[in-house]
Amino acid sequence: MVETAVVLPIFFTFLFGFIEFGHVFMTIHTLNSAARRAARLGIGDQTTTDQVETLAHDILDSAIDADLEDVIIQVKDASSFDDITLEAESLDDEYYAALPNVAVEDLERGALFIVRIVVPYGEVGILGPRWVGDINVYGQAVMRKE
Repeated sequence: MVETAVVLPIFFTFLFGFIEFGHVFMTIHTLNSAARRAARLGIGDQTTTDQVETLAHDILDSAIDADLEDVIIQVKDASSFDDITLEAESLDDEYYAALPNVAVEDLERGALFIVRIVVPYGEVGILGPRWVGDINVYGQAVMRKE
């Protein structure tokens, strides 16, 4: 009885931790997939930014509640990624937020653009983890206009 009382809380902590980590990786995969498929749609000539954002939203709806106010779907200019002196350490959330928004229908052939989806983890976590604070999960895809 005593051994069970000592071991079960530890066992359930690990079990719920495994479930939560699995769910966050599934969410990140869904965000990356939604961003990639939306960006692939955006490389065409007749596609608009609204269509790109709608496709990303529809894909997200299949796995998470994409109607949350905190879900951010961004279509940004990624021409700065062509600079070989760009350091990967400088690519944080502020860097991506500072990139200019673009309309994919106005991009010239060969222009880089990024579709980035940001979701606060506290909004999509299974157990409602309050200890993670303001951590965001994101997915993104960079493509060239064809």
